[in-house]
Amino acid sequence: MALTESNGKGAAALRWLADVIFPPLCPACAAPVGAVGHLCADCWATLTFLDGAACATCGLPFEIEVGADSQCGACLAEPPAYARARAALRYDDAARGLILAFKHGDRLDMAPTFGRWLARISRMSLGEVDLIAPVPLHRWRLLARRYNQAAVLAAALARELGAPPIPDLLARRRATPSQGGLDRAARRANVEGAFAVRHRHRAALQGRRVLVVDDVMTTGATVDACAKALIRHGAASVAVAVIARTPFAD
Repeated sequence: MALTESNGKGAAALRWLADVIFPPLCPACAAPVGAVGHLCADCWATLTFLDGAACATCGLPFEIEVGADSQCGACLAEPPAYARARAALRYDDAARGLILAFKHGDRLDMAPTFGRWLARISRMSLGEVDLIAPVPLHRWRLLARRYNQAAVLAAALARELGAPPIPDLLARRRATPSQGGLDRAARRANVEGAFAVRHRHRAALQGRRVLVVDDVMTTGATVDACAKALIRHGAASVAVAVIARTPFAD
């Protein structure tokens, strides 16, 4: 017991010393904050959390209050393979700065905060989960970026929900061009057939409820392509959780 208490005090002292030497800073504006990965009050106030009316399927924010089961035109016209998708934030300048810092600026200290946000929307809107899977990067992009931000998010969410993550459940079969600047139809065509379930995980997938995780959702073409692969290989259902989504209606 004494040894355990001593180890705990030593770890606390090291954390205190680290905070003195390298004080935690807001990932958005670099202002001092109370804990690693936290936002300052000013930056927190700029974020728009998505708690209002939205498409029952894809989570597209609606401008007016509608019925809880209302769907957007895109989901009515072409129902996605996933059952439901939800985002924590509206993708605006404030959210963009956070996500770019996390994705390209090595601000992995944001992962626990993002994980808590994703856990909240999962518990509120996405139901029970058996497995958590990130949207995969192609191997060449992974080598260039050094880490898959979606896999980091999936691990953080798994710690919150207690559901096992499978970082390599899905594989990206080909390197797809960036979705930026493409319309809905072009995005869908760009990722059609781009994902597959790895053979070694197919038995574990059978009859499971899978939660797919990514950082940003625009039209949902990428996560829909992932969901199609998962359903095709035996998943019972697929839900989607992302940090932010754009109010994309085209």
